[in-house]
Amino acid sequence: AKDYELRQYETAKWVSTVVRGETQKEAMRQGFWKLFHYIQGKNEKEMKIDMTVPVTCLVKSGCTDFKISFFVPFEHQDCPPQPTDSDVFIEERKAAALFVRSFGGFASPEKYAEEADALARTLRNRGQPFHEDFFYTAGYDSPFKLFNRHNEVWYFKK
Repeated sequence: AKDYELRQYETAKWVSTVVRGETQKEAMRQGFWKLFHYIQGKNEKEMKIDMTVPVTCLVKSGCTDFKISFFVPFEHQDCPPQPTDSDVFIEERKAAALFVRSFGGFASPEKYAEEADALARTLRNRGQPFHEDFFYTAGYDSPFKLFNRHNEVWYFKK
């Protein structure tokens, strides 16, 4: 459709952390740094791992826990080094069909929520069944990139 995509993602491993009781913006900041330390060598193998995109954040309605995640690079999917920080963990996300809405600019939690609402409205209007109680934000750019930024919101198809 012109205002969203339906994508099929394969099963994959992500390195994640959950930040509780903070604003989404603060949770993203804290979570990003915990995960960044993991890829910089704070893992059992003391191995540096390339930064990947997207950086995702799981947003559940009415909840102040946010799960921030980095995609584990393809070369480490089979056996990612284990985190040494007890707040960081490897998770396997099962294959899934996702409805995706893309947008540009610098994404704030408010902008992500606005785009998620717009996607949810569109999906409801088109009779597309999806899990409405949570969505993911996905950011693809370094904070230093000023132009042609790429952000997404994801809803899981039912």
